Amino acid sequence: MKIAFAGLGVMGGPMARHLVAAGHVVTAYNRTPAKAEAWADAHGGAWAGTVAEASEGAQLLVLCVGNDDDVRQVVTQALSHLADGAVIVDHTTTSARVAREMAALAGETGRSFIDAPVSGGQAGAENGQLSVMAGGDPEALARVEAVVMAYSKAIKLMGPSGAGQLTKMVNQIAIAGVVQGLAEAVHFAHAAGLDTDAVYDAVSKGAAQSWQMDNRWKTAARGEFEFGFAVDWMRKDLGLVLDEARANGARLDMTALVDGYYAEVQAMGGQRWDTSSLKARLTP
Repeated sequence: MKIAFAGLGVMGGPMARHLVAAGHVVTAYNRTPAKAEAWADAHGGAWAGTVAEASEGAQLLVLCVGNDDDVRQVVTQALSHLADGAVIVDHTTTSARVAREMAALAGETGRSFIDAPVSGGQAGAENGQLSVMAGGDPEALARVEAVVMAYSKAIKLMGPSGAGQLTKMVNQIAIAGVVQGLAEAVHFAHAAGLDTDAVYDAVSKGAAQSWQMDNRWKTAARGEFEFGFAVDWMRKDLGLVLDEARANGARLDMTALVDGYYAEVQAMGGQRWDTSSLKARLTP
């Protein structure tokens, strides 16, 4: 398939690499052209200096950019250049509102837009093991599902446009609570004078076990916070969650509290620390 790929960050770069490895013709675009050129040199794809050039004749446009405005900009610049009937798959975490807007805009041109945020982090992108939660037209998703599986372990259609983004919000709500619990558990173990490695061995095989515990307990206990999803991005995501909750009436007391804790971490200079850095705001 002829594919345009926009956004070659820590997630998008590996995802686009998997598409090349699967045999697709990939032209990449990045806001920083030097990054796109370096990616193409390393992985054998092509690169373009503009969205329009990258999208010319593409049957699939994949996005992994920063926020709502980035998605609007890329999609509006690409639409008239894509092949007739092309599908746009957006892996950016955005508002459900912009997903619906872009789906309507794409539909006006005879193309389809799928909101498809992912879970699994940088490691999942590198290893081709992302979990994709999608919203949009089932027939459009079916046309590109095998392609998206090049970097995914599971794809689930959650409903109409916006449903993928709403599901990603559920994911982030759950993570926020788990990571705060992990931070307090590590903090308590330190305060109690326990060997944190031994504590992990004792509790990680029971009901307390989680991905966060298995992957972030030991690093958080050592005060190391350079492993994955950054606090700045988590606050962006939680802002989307809280905006949606105000609209739909959901009570998210814990999520709002943890969002405030992440603001404290940012004030400490931890904007690029990973999400387990909630531990940093607690005393040892």
